[in-house]
Amino acid sequence: MAKLLSVASLSWSVDKQVIIKNISFDVNSGDIIGIIGPNGAGKTTLLKCLLNHYKNWQGTIKLKNKALSQYKPNELAQTFALVVQNSPPIFDLKVYDVVRMGLLPYKTLFARDSDTDKKNIISALEKVGLANSQAKFFNTLSGGEQQRVLIAKALVQKAKVLVLDEPTNHLDIYYQHQILQLVKALNITVIMTIHDLNLAAHYCNRLLLLDKGQLVSDNSVDKVLKPELLTKVFGLPCYRDDAQHCGVPRVYFYPASQTASNIPLANKPDNSANHEGELS
Repeated sequence: MAKLLSVASLSWSVDKQVIIKNISFDVNSGDIIGIIGPNGAGKTTLLKCLLNHYKNWQGTIKLKNKALSQYKPNELAQTFALVVQNSPPIFDLKVYDVVRMGLLPYKTLFARDSDTDKKNIISALEKVGLANSQAKFFNTLSGGEQQRVLIAKALVQKAKVLVLDEPTNHLDIYYQHQILQLVKALNITVIMTIHDLNLAAHYCNRLLLLDKGQLVSDNSVDKVLKPELLTKVFGLPCYRDDAQHCGVPRVYFYPASQTASNIPLANKPDNSANHEGELS
């Protein structure tokens, strides 16, 4: 796969406090990368540096072998689309108008839409299953529906990289899977912070594990989700179940006073059930 993004020795500090330090990794076209780690590990800060939201980071970020600082804001907007867990209020805008905002990197807010623009907006809404909701007001939608609208906006934006910050937070299990299934089906490059390790295992092909602002591991799901590594980073004993029926490893954390051998049988992972929503 072609290298799309290259990050080398990336660091960022605020008030003399180091938030991320010396992080290096590459992003290939088509990657679905999950950034995982404890609260305060620097996951969202890393995303903001990649999006050039912070200007005073140190190191190198290159997009297609060109320094990020050499791109104009509208050029970056044509490359990156951001979907956050808590969308800012979009007052009095209907779903169609929110999705239409994906055109802004290419034209002004009040420019007349072409027939092609209109077809692209409707097509994006169809892909996220909301074609019949285009006349609804955005703020009346459920959290999962709002996420899908913002993904449709990213499709209209023709973004090459979809960046998501905790996209499944505050969603129930059904909508967590619905959103991530949709993201995976888009067949574009995805970088997302994600809290649930089991969801990350199911939908990502690579994981970046951060701890205290540093990159601890950058590898495949199988190699990052090692019990001994996760125990060290998250501070709790970890049990891993390589369940064959779902095709990916699943991990479980338990109180430090217990071990995997003395967890009551009723609380141990059951290989015959789906535990994608377990604590991670």
